[in-house]
Amino acid sequence: MIVAQILLTVFLSEDAALGMVASALYLVGLWKLFNKSGIKGWWALVPFARDYQLSRCAGRENEGPVFSLAQFGITALEVVLLINNRTEAQKATFGTADTIIALLILALMLVHFIYCIRVWSGMINVYGVKKRWLLLCAFVYTRFIPALIWGFNPKYQPEWKVEDISAELKRLATQGSATVMDEGLTVNLTERTATEFFRKKVLLRDIHMAIPQGHMVLLLGGSGAGKTTYVNAINGYEKAKAQVMLNGTDLYRHYKKMQYEVGFVPQSEMMRGKDTVLNTLLDAAKLRLPIEVSAKQRRERVNEVMEIFGLTPVKDNLVEKLSGGQKKRLSISMEFISNPSLFILDEPDSGLDGVMARELFEQLRKIADTGKIVIVITHTPDRVIDLFDDVIVLAKDSARTGRLAYYGSIEDARRFFQREKMEQIVKSVNRKEEGGDGLADDFVMKYAEVAKNG
Repeated sequence: MIVAQILLTVFLSEDAALGMVASALYLVGLWKLFNKSGIKGWWALVPFARDYQLSRCAGRENEGPVFSLAQFGITALEVVLLINNRTEAQKATFGTADTIIALLILALMLVHFIYCIRVWSGMINVYGVKKRWLLLCAFVYTRFIPALIWGFNPKYQPEWKVEDISAELKRLATQGSATVMDEGLTVNLTERTATEFFRKKVLLRDIHMAIPQGHMVLLLGGSGAGKTTYVNAINGYEKAKAQVMLNGTDLYRHYKKMQYEVGFVPQSEMMRGKDTVLNTLLDAAKLRLPIEVSAKQRRERVNEVMEIFGLTPVKDNLVEKLSGGQKKRLSISMEFISNPSLFILDEPDSGLDGVMARELFEQLRKIADTGKIVIVITHTPDRVIDLFDDVIVLAKDSARTGRLAYYGSIEDARRFFQREKMEQIVKSVNRKEEGGDGLADDFVMKYAEVAKNG
């Protein structure tokens, strides 16, 4: 109660002249800082949004949403507290609800302060100044000092700009469209965007490739490189600005017709534990096969798939009684019911030991050998790399956009990256703060040049 009343006194204080002056100077300095970082200066005048934009300038965009939402929450709760205590009589009867609101404000202030330290630490790194500047950056009444000095003094320049992709990277942005194949998968993806916190964000850009039938392809990339976004784009789940052609047919334009030609197995298993294997697959057949397929044909297809994946001996077992490997095979079988031409799997080996994973990937190899295209995301590729034909490597460029760093055969990939292991290739394109070598831009540009030259 005492803490809440102290907070209220601060919030309702009429002696706010110092705070207003400090805030005004801070906004002026922030305007200049934004300009230096390649962001429109007027964002400094937009409440809450400026916190997010500042986090982008600091290279701490991931902290931006929490940083700005915490400030929004503080302001909103302060308004509620002010409304509840407009008069002296209301202040005198400061109740439980007011105490809870005040404590929530305290909690949000703590969160905002922590993220403020993180963001301004990033700004210190961007401007290459001494860490002691953080003492001024951490407090409201002194934050205007570094903002004004860094903003107006030409001596202080950011090491990089928010939208700064090197001129060479821009020049090589367009590799040229892949030639559409009558048989196989052709992807010409210009960009995939999303709106996040006051701006359009490019998630993927300029990914072109043609995958022949019968190829088993490994999809590599570090966290946030866009692997899931990419597979969602090519299977039509989240459409991009792209042309996706499967065996000569535009998947986007004829999605209803082509949906049975694409199978996607997510990492999470979505099966009812109390159902039998047979009933699970019969239900999947009703969903995955065209409506004109008869019940007899559905059952025949289910029996065929159970035989392919070795599930016939356990067809009457409950799903919850299956082993981990059997559950994985059942999950894959559910999507394979429709006999898709394109089969995409997201970490099908997660939770499996080396022997079980090997058996599963050998089964996927057999599926590819029947003329299917199989694309697999896995975090342990080297134990089964001999089963793959090609590898796709996605990487985040300097603008945090998912880009194509390589597509081609496994052996050519080793020569291209000068690394023997696939996990070493992923490490090479990961950012340094993620434990990688930070060479994403180099390999994106190198591959773009190779692609242009044929």
